[in-house]
Order: sequence, then C-alpha cells, then structure tokens
Amino acid sequence: MESACEKQQSCIADGADLKSSYMQKFRLYETRSKFYMIGRDKNRTFWRVLKIDRLEPSELNISEDSTVYSEIECCDLLRRIHEGNKSTGGLKFVTTCYGIIGFIKFLEPYYMLLITKRRKIGTICGHTIYAITKSEMISVPHPTVRSKMAYSNDENRYKKLLCSVDLTKDFFFSYTYHVMHSLQKNLSDNNTSGQLLYETMFVWNEFLTRGIRNNLHNTSWTVALVHGFFKQVKLSMSGREFNLTIIARRSRHYAGTRYLKRGVNEKGRVANDVETEQIVFENAQDGCPMQISSVVQIRGSIPLFWSQEASRLNIKPDIILSKKDINFEATRLHFDNLVKRYGNPIIILNLIKTREKKPRETILRAEFANAVRSINKNLKGENRLRFLHWDLHQHSRCKATSVLTQLGRVAQYALKLTGIFKGQVTALQGPEGLSKYSFSEKNKISDQSVPENIISDEDTVNRKIEVDYSYCSVDLYGDYRVQPQMFQSGVLRTNCIDCLDRTNVAQYAFGLAALGQQLQALGFMESSLIDLDNPLAKELMTVYESMGDTLALQYGGSAAHNKIFSERRGQWKAATQSQEFLRTLQRYYNNTYLDGDKQNAINIFLGHFQPQLGKPALWQLDSDQHYHVGRRGPYLAGDDVRSSFKRSLSAGNIPCGSDATISNMDVRPSRPSSEKTVIHCLSESTPDIFTCGSDLCYCRQIYGRTPEERRDEIGHICYDEHGDACDCSNFLDPDWLSSSGNSCEEELLDR
Repeated sequence: MESACEKQQSCIADGADLKSSYMQKFRLYETRSKFYMIGRDKNRTFWRVLKIDRLEPSELNISEDSTVYSEIECCDLLRRIHEGNKSTGGLKFVTTCYGIIGFIKFLEPYYMLLITKRRKIGTICGHTIYAITKSEMISVPHPTVRSKMAYSNDENRYKKLLCSVDLTKDFFFSYTYHVMHSLQKNLSDNNTSGQLLYETMFVWNEFLTRGIRNNLHNTSWTVALVHGFFKQVKLSMSGREFNLTIIARRSRHYAGTRYLKRGVNEKGRVANDVETEQIVFENAQDGCPMQISSVVQIRGSIPLFWSQEASRLNIKPDIILSKKDINFEATRLHFDNLVKRYGNPIIILNLIKTREKKPRETILRAEFANAVRSINKNLKGENRLRFLHWDLHQHSRCKATSVLTQLGRVAQYALKLTGIFKGQVTALQGPEGLSKYSFSEKNKISDQSVPENIISDEDTVNRKIEVDYSYCSVDLYGDYRVQPQMFQSGVLRTNCIDCLDRTNVAQYAFGLAALGQQLQALGFMESSLIDLDNPLAKELMTVYESMGDTLALQYGGSAAHNKIFSERRGQWKAATQSQEFLRTLQRYYNNTYLDGDKQNAINIFLGHFQPQLGKPALWQLDSDQHYHVGRRGPYLAGDDVRSSFKRSLSAGNIPCGSDATISNMDVRPSRPSSEKTVIHCLSESTPDIFTCGSDLCYCRQIYGRTPEERRDEIGHICYDEHGDACDCSNFLDPDWLSSSGNSCEEELLDR
C-alpha cells in the first residue's frame, strides 16, 4: 500500500501542489469526546482530518492532523478510532457537508455551522460558483458536559435569532475563485489569499470563521461567504453566444436594515454599501485564449450622519441630519477608502429630490453638496470628486425612455473617465484551482489595479485603454495564464435616499452602456451603442430588475419599485400603480414591525454584538450603537433614544480592522504613498467641482445662453443664502440631461 508520504510525492510529480489545493467535500463523525471531520479534494487525491474537542462546555479546541492520508489510510484511521471508542459508543457518522461556515458562542456552548447542501449557480474562468441550499447548526459540546445555561431561554432565543439569517438566500461562495473580489483584482493581484481574503469587506462570515482560522492558521476547512446577488445568463449576438454575469456584493461593515442603518459611521463606512460587477465572456475553444471583460459600479447611502425613525403613525418619517461632524471627516474617510479601492476618479451621481414642499431630501442634498465642496478644497485635478445632482423623481414623470436615455448619457461620460477591464485568459493543463496571478514587480498593481501609465482619451466614449504589459510569472499549477489589456480606474457611485429603487434604474443605464463597450472590446460589435429596443437591453433589464428586487428585500423589506422598468415594458399603468402601492405597504410593515429582530440577527451573525453572562441581552438594549466588538461587553450610547426602533449613527467595529476613525484622523485628506492612480488627461472644459455652502441653495437654469455662458458644459448657477453666486457641484449640465430624485413610493403616497 502506498504511504501518505509517497502519495504526496506522487501528487506533486503529477502537478498538484498540495499546499495550494483545496478541499470541497467533508464527512463529519462523532465520538463522545471528539468530532472528526474528514475532508478531501475534488479528485480524491488526498484526505485530511480535523479534530474538535467535545468535553469543554464553553471553549473551542480545534486541531488539525498534519498527516496527508490516502483513501485507504483514512478508512483505516476511522476504523481504529471506532475500535478505541467502543466503550463509549464508538464512532458515528453525523453528516456530509461542503465546508464550515464558522463557529459561534452565545452564553455557554459553541455551535458549528455547516453547509450540508449546495448548488452550482455559475462559473467564472472555469471556476464554479455555488449557492447554499441547506445548512445545519450543530452544538459542539457533548450533552453530558453541558450545563443548564445551554438550555436557557436566552440561549434558545439567541439561537433562534441566528437561525433567522437565511443562508439559503443570496449567499454564494467558491472554493477556487475569489468571488469576494472583482475580476480585475483577481487577475491582477496575487497578494490576497488565505486569512486576508476573509478580512475583506464582502466576506460575511469573517467573524464566524475567526476562531478556526486563528487556531489553524489556514482556511482549508472554511468557505468565505459573500452576501448579495449572483446571476449568470447565456445571451447571443450575431450568432455568437456569450455569458453575462452580474454580481452584487454587500459590505459587512455597517450592514443592516433600512431605518436602522442610514448614512455613514465614524470609520467612513456607509449603509447599504453594495459593489456591482458586470462580467462578460465567451466560452473559449480548446487551446484558444478566452477574452473576458468586467466593469464595477457601486451604490451606498449618502455619507453623512443622518437617520430616520420608523414610525407606526408616519409612513414617511422625517430625515434627521446630525451636525456631529461639521468638518465632514467621516465623509472624507469614505471617499479616501473608495480611492484606495478603485483609484480616481470618483464620480458621484446623486438622484435625490431638488424641490420639496416640506424639506426632507433637499436637506441632505444641500449638506452633501457642502461636504463635496469641503473635500474638494484640498484636492486637485483628477483627484477631485465629480458630482452630479440629477432629480430622477422629477424626470420619472416623463417617459421611461427619456429617463433611461438621459441616464445613459451620464453613464457614457462616466465610462469615458473610468474605462472598463478586459483581460485575456489562456487555459493551462492542471487541476481546477485559482491561479496565483502575478505581474512583475515594476507592473505590480494594488487593490483594484490602477496602473500609472494609462491615459484617458477624451475624443471618444468608446475608447480602449491599451496597456503594454510584459508576460509575467504564473503559478506552475494554475489554470490560466493572463494577459491584461484594459483596466478600469475609478468608479461611479450612485445614491438616492434608500439606494434601492432610483439607484437600480441608474445602475441599469450604466450597465447597458458598459455592456456595449464590453461587447465592442470583445469583438462582438463595431459600435458600443446598444439601443433600448435591442433584445440585449431587455435581457439586461430583467437581470438588473431581479438584482434590484433582491437588494431591496435585503435592506428595505420589499421588492424594489420598478415603475420605470414596468413603463418601459409597456405594462398597464393601473396594474403597475397597484403593485407599487402594495410594495410600499409591505416595506412599511417590515420596517416598522420586523426590522428590529432582523437587525439583531445581522448583528449577531456579523459579531457586532457578542452576548456575555451578567450583561444586558441584545433585545434589552435600546439601540445598536453599542457594539464594541470583542468580549469587552456592550455599552449604551448617549444619542437620542426615542422609539421602539432606534436609529444608529455608527455601527460596530470589527476588532481585527485597522480602519481610521474620525476621532484619530488628520483632517487633511491623505493618500497611501504606494497608491498608483491613472492619470486621466482631461480637457480643460471638464469642470472641477464646487458646491454651494448654504444649507439650502437655489439654482436656476440658464436658457438660451451663449457658449461662454454655458461655461463648457456646466451652465448651472447657484446662489447661497446671501445672494452670492458660486459654481455648482454638477460636472455635467443638468439642462443638457434634464434634472431629478425620490422613490416611486413618494409619488404613490402623494397621489
């Protein structure tokens, strides 16, 4: 019989690197004293053993057998374990599983969360993406060592809260592809792996896996879960098929429900922070390189300290703007983080209302403009934030086609500044597994891959960014060799009030414009323009509508208001209005009566609250501002506590993070010294951003103006409270586009 050592040497000789191999199928066994988890790789090449102690009532003791077993050796080991434990019942099979989600402790025992069923939902570069179809929570300690505390009412209530987080909805993972990162980062950066993958903002079980990862110093037994939306469809054009993939990744920082998580926290993290990636590729023929393209856009709450309190009496609660951050330091932190992740330029599309009888959204509109002006005072050139106010609510009274056309023009402008990513991937012989893509040191790219030598060509929206990269080293056992050709630098950030309904329409318009450029870059089209009547536009709308509904259910409690999409499809207006009204009521009911428990469940899952004996239970606290993570215990914040559902102006902090906070931040904007940004050669007619400084600014459009008066595409003058004129924040002429703001429920309620 071949020994484990010989087996390992044989595997290496065959081209399988055991250190980078992964396990994806597991079997769990138990004795009275231990759990034994047996893991193996896809090709049944090697077996590993994990031991979990069951005699400690409230501690987690995990150890990994360093031996690499063959199948026969593993079976022999299990037989010997069974023989040695016959006096206490022997070795019993518990379940088959596909990875550990994590471990969690409430008041006494630890629980193990397992994926017991999975389903394939797509592939990227040959790597399979899975969703969870069934999960299981198993108590770790043996029943004989548990105390009464393990069966207490509080313990059971915490368990029920955690189980209310439905892992079978909108969670996805991959064993071999870093689905928590964009394609551009995956194909450009080989520095993020192992522990660091779990500490990124889009891995929701970072806290749950922290114990086992720190203990074993590896991530072989766990899967990194991303929460949001994943959809892959096969489309065709001119007789050629291609795959369209839309991925929405929700940030775990400051995560929660609509009225309980608003605005920004002290670390610059915002509510409803979602990164949306659109990937297009054509299946490669044997031996031929595969061309693949992606583009990223984001949505997120207005990065100010503001809140709303759910009310049983008011379906449209007042917006409360806090003046706690008069220097906009948290806002500055937020945009610094975006630059670090995506590079420059940062383009902001603000869709909230311009005019209201009773000021609600307009309060935030003026303050957001003040924040951008304050930040831009210390920035120059392309580092400045590009900001556009565009009242979508006002313009949605026009035809849907007109709204989408105008948003498409904004999208084309944004794409002209940021570009898209395109890479060439060549399949190599070897087992399935994510390659460690790498460039030579001089071309090394950090985070979202922002090479220094890319320039922006203002002459055409449909430009391609050609990068002369030399071939660089690729892992011996990887799947693909990568030759990058185009890069995205910078990002479009879209927001309305909830970042749900209006935002999703704008993101669809950007996605459609980007799809045209992607298909052109991949050789499917000569022109990058896709007409709204094109079947591709309708297919893409269906996917974005599905994404909008999913994200709206997660954050707002109902499907999205899709008035513009419905009108575009020619649906009966009365039926659309009825549907929108029902969704408004559903959202109101969930926000008012159910979101408290939903927020508590999220805080438990993410580790923002960790129960302790002798401390107040989660449901006894008035707000969720108290989450100092770690076992230090909760404290109550001194902010206003005025209703059964309390707002939170700052979320809990993940202890392993090293983010700056406004309490220790230098007010001057800073950039990492190693950061590499694209130098876009913008024309002089592209305006820098200035905003009005008053709480309310009154803007008038200038009609019939001369070219000089238009000021090279701005043509928008603001007057502050003192009557002084100042440059408006818009980087495009709103009159050229037309102007706008709130969700469909506003119009329904007004009606």
